[in-house]
Amino acid sequence: MSWNMFSRFGAGSDPDIVSFGDLEQAVGTHAWTIVDVREPHEFASGHIPNALNMPMSTYDPKDLPEGKPVVLVCQAGARSRNALNKARMVGREDVRHFAEGMNGWRSHSGPVTL
Repeated sequence: MSWNMFSRFGAGSDPDIVSFGDLEQAVGTHAWTIVDVREPHEFASGHIPNALNMPMSTYDPKDLPEGKPVVLVCQAGARSRNALNKARMVGREDVRHFAEGMNGWRSHSGPVTL
């Protein structure tokens, strides 16, 4: 599945950022793999439905799933940007991040799984 399937891809001027609307649509269609890079206790307090947990403390971009585009998410956007940069360093061009993080997801009333 390609990034181009969503019209709001590239929120603002940064093409590495996924918009809330696109992420919400991807959650419903399972079009992207969502990887939450928060620590396990943060993930357990609520995460985007069907997200995988790959904590930054043990994160290795070589372990990212393949087959679908990957969206990284954290609490506020800094760790997911760091994880994205690491993914780029190993050649992964199919990875983006949700810069608003779980704070933004919740502020938009996105669904949360415990």
